Amino acid sequence: MKLKTLFLTAAFLLNLFVGCNREKDLPADREMNVFVGDLMKKMTLEEKIGQLNLSTGGGFFTGPAMVKDNKGLISQGKVGAILNTLGVDDVTALQKMAVEDTRLGIPLIFGLDVVHGFRTIFPVPLAQACSWDMEAIEKSERIAATEATAMGINWTYAPMVDIARDPRWGRVMEGAGEDTYLGSMIAAARVRGFQGKDLKDENTLIACVKHFAAYGAPQAGRDYNTVDMSDRSLREWYLPPYRAAVEAGTGSVMTSFNEIAGVPSSSSKWLLTDLLRGEWRFKGFVVSDWTSIPELIPHGVAADSSDAARLAINAGLDMDMEGRVYQNFMNDLVASGKVTEETINNSVRRILEAKYKLGLFEDPYRYCNKTREANEIMTPDDVAFARSFAAKSMVLLKNENNTLPVSKKVRTIAVIGPLGDSRENTLGGWGAAGQWDSCITLLAGIKAKAGDNIRVLFEKGCGITGKAEDGFASALAMARKADFVILALGESQDMSGEASSRTDISLPGVQMELARRVIFLKKPVAVVLFNGRPLTIAELDSIAPAILETWYGGTQAGSAIADLLFGDVNPSGKLTMTFPRSVGQIPVFYNYKNTGRPFDPRLPEDYFKSRYQDSPNTPLYPFGYGLSYTTFKYSAVTMNKASFSRGDEIEASVEITNTGNYDGDEIVQLYVRDRVGNVTRPVKELKGFRKVNIKKGETVKVSFTLPLSDLSYYHEDMSYDYDPGEFELFIGPDSDVREFVLFTVR
Repeated sequence: MKLKTLFLTAAFLLNLFVGCNREKDLPADREMNVFVGDLMKKMTLEEKIGQLNLSTGGGFFTGPAMVKDNKGLISQGKVGAILNTLGVDDVTALQKMAVEDTRLGIPLIFGLDVVHGFRTIFPVPLAQACSWDMEAIEKSERIAATEATAMGINWTYAPMVDIARDPRWGRVMEGAGEDTYLGSMIAAARVRGFQGKDLKDENTLIACVKHFAAYGAPQAGRDYNTVDMSDRSLREWYLPPYRAAVEAGTGSVMTSFNEIAGVPSSSSKWLLTDLLRGEWRFKGFVVSDWTSIPELIPHGVAADSSDAARLAINAGLDMDMEGRVYQNFMNDLVASGKVTEETINNSVRRILEAKYKLGLFEDPYRYCNKTREANEIMTPDDVAFARSFAAKSMVLLKNENNTLPVSKKVRTIAVIGPLGDSRENTLGGWGAAGQWDSCITLLAGIKAKAGDNIRVLFEKGCGITGKAEDGFASALAMARKADFVILALGESQDMSGEASSRTDISLPGVQMELARRVIFLKKPVAVVLFNGRPLTIAELDSIAPAILETWYGGTQAGSAIADLLFGDVNPSGKLTMTFPRSVGQIPVFYNYKNTGRPFDPRLPEDYFKSRYQDSPNTPLYPFGYGLSYTTFKYSAVTMNKASFSRGDEIEASVEITNTGNYDGDEIVQLYVRDRVGNVTRPVKELKGFRKVNIKKGETVKVSFTLPLSDLSYYHEDMSYDYDPGEFELFIGPDSDVREFVLFTVR
């Protein structure tokens, strides 16, 4: 009896310890667990299944949709969340159905693709990344969250954190570019911006990190296509930004359309359960992308819609976006034993916890505030920030003979090109609730800047696409009258984004021919590019005196461009995605690996090496590249010592002098190369950066501190550590920096 008593006492104390330790110092979690647990006890299986369905309320579609029965489904408790419905009146009406017409009154979550702003639209994410400014990126998402929640939205399908090395893929505009280190930092900053410090604050919304996983590496750069890579590449290059977002606390994750090594993401138990929830300890819920669950059928892993639902829910996919397969087949799957009710319960619990964290059970209408809707949209401060952020995101690619900024002697400017006064191509893809009539075009920005002192002329010259050249004559006549010509060239906004892959990423239509004829007039010319991806513009680079990459700058694009063109703001952006010379080089990225036969351009006669016959191996513009109106001189790099042991930290410094005539911001970049690895290593890897303002004539010291763990990588046995041996450390203005300091690790 004593032994039994001791055993029971020990078991009780162990359970008490484990329970207290599991929920240590988290009374809010305990309250949530009790509330959600009690609610789930009251729910029928049909009511639980209803929480697993995400239905569109209309608006923007990226696949097949069935919206005609939406209100009926809400009243029947068969919908857990709504996407693409916004505005306090519409959100309130649907929320009222969920709360007042159903047995348990469980509120809805309202989601929208708030990708780069809500009503105040900021530069597209790829452009934002070129600012290398984590504070500004986070602030832009904080503003977006404030505006979106003021109009009823409490869930965003962002950030997209897919690493992308192929500019043919249209969705590169939604991400941070090609680098894992920088992409991970940006992923965390975006999550912090959206979610703030507490999701119960009325101006925060749940982030949804997408697309899990490796959506940015589709074969041939074609959207929705297959992804196939080694586990090492997946873990080393593509997974870290998702993990950074998870560690930053993202409340949800969206699966990707693609397969990885034969398994579609929406049916991958390894991806959604073993890795995401097991290894990374993700606590939020997982949602499919639009109809990605029924798409398991054409993928060839599901026999029919019921089978697709079974595969997805058992893999760990909690919510079905517009697929309706959970709604239509889950009840029978549970009845047949192919899906357990425990599996359903796990998914439902995660969704209900998200609603609890948003404060929806406390007040279902907390995001339905007409006063906020009237007062917190496009405030003067937010619009001013949009202008400054857009300027930070633009990259000066070329500036021969100081063509820019525009000379104060100029009295007539000709703006020529199909993007010169195009409001509809200012916002860029995924413009959320942005409105074209609030956008500042390039022409409007220049006219406002010029005032009465400069005459501003405009002629399209040609369309964005098409072969018509009938506008050339008037455009050339106008250029001849001008002291300075600005060529506004690029893509229409629907040429990048989802389902917008291109095999030809040069300037479309006859824009290049227009550029040739204008530039050959020998006037001072600056090209202003509008685009959502790197373009192949080698010829343009060879003839244009100046090129300013402005991407799609959002609501205040025209004003920001004018600030740069006239020198009121000094360009500081740097590329986060390599510009190829031609599509034949793709994929091209800075952190490539050497082959056994690396090509040395100093030895062109060395024939049997890894090279092209018709092009240099090097890109047109490398990762990290961007010019300023001033110039910077870098000193030699110094380090705290030349040899390091485990536990040491690397300290590296460089002095930078502003040798030009303008104050300027410089993005100082640190790269490392492991000379000999257990497996092959890249020629360079970004390991740090600093953005510093340097006054003209001033010298500043920029220092970096790196733990040796930053040198780690996945070895042949998939262990993660660093090696003893020799390393090269580079500090410079871009990834093409050549000078390095050698150090060793013991």
